[in-house]
Amino acid sequence: MASKKFNNVYLKDYFSLVGPLEKDGLLNNYDLAIDDYYYGEKTFEQAEIKMQQVVVDNLLNYNKLTDSKIDLLIGGDLTNQVSVSSYNAAKFKIPYLGLYSACSTFAQELIVASTFISGKLAKRVVNVTSSHNLNAERQFRYPIEYGAIKKHTSTFTTTGAVATLLTNEKTNIQIESATIGESVDMGITDTNNMGAVMAPAAVKTLVTHLNEMKRSANYYDLILTGDLGKVGKEIFLEMLDKVHDIKLKKYMDAGCEIYTNSQETYAGASGPVALPLVLFDKILNSKKYKKILIIATGSLQSVTMANQKLGIPGIAHAVSLEVL
Repeated sequence: MASKKFNNVYLKDYFSLVGPLEKDGLLNNYDLAIDDYYYGEKTFEQAEIKMQQVVVDNLLNYNKLTDSKIDLLIGGDLTNQVSVSSYNAAKFKIPYLGLYSACSTFAQELIVASTFISGKLAKRVVNVTSSHNLNAERQFRYPIEYGAIKKHTSTFTTTGAVATLLTNEKTNIQIESATIGESVDMGITDTNNMGAVMAPAAVKTLVTHLNEMKRSANYYDLILTGDLGKVGKEIFLEMLDKVHDIKLKKYMDAGCEIYTNSQETYAGASGPVALPLVLFDKILNSKKYKKILIIATGSLQSVTMANQKLGIPGIAHAVSLEVL
């Protein structure tokens, strides 16, 4: 089975940081905002490293924890060889695992951390993930300075960072279960249409989760996908309806919940930090939902493979949260 239930895994705290555009968008409950993409550093990459360090430092300080009290640090980002997370990890004396699952990295981190805690191999795990618009654009598409024309299907990489503290100590938010997704390649080669790449994987993961957990979609007060954006969201809903006869009534996509229409971010937000920002700064803050299924989505694209005109695999991992 792709789905697993966890024992005694809880979310104790989180700390979020958003970038210049994000602070003027739809989010309003973030912990910290920056006004400069350089964040006082010499490069955008160094700025993102600092973003990760700041959220981890604040998370530990607010919970009065030192490095020695954390069993594992799990980090992920979009840069080659998850270098941002690795450089950040070097600033802490904590055992470290670097993960890459594109924009679904946050959920993958939760799954790995929950497995360690549920299996009694760890008591406290810190997860951190980030993305930086100018880093991602330069790596996966074109540097902003190039002035390349964007397609309407393009998404806008969110600038931000989020750190979470998972523990075996009971809190009011439980990590209840998860479904590990399959890599789905529909033969789509357009790196500017990540919504179309990721939507089939999100459908596959949701259907698998509901079947294996023997639940209907109405079991959840909210299903929140990662960063399908406006285009991917429509494909996701259409596939669920026409192929699986599932009509979602309590549903949001994080990619559509960060920017205003006037900010001109094409099909919406993307990046591994998009889903956790919406989850923490909007969904959990509203206190409206008790049972939440997050489905983090990722486009597993590579510049090398894209130049070889190979199809882009999509991935989606689901995590069930229960507010007690």
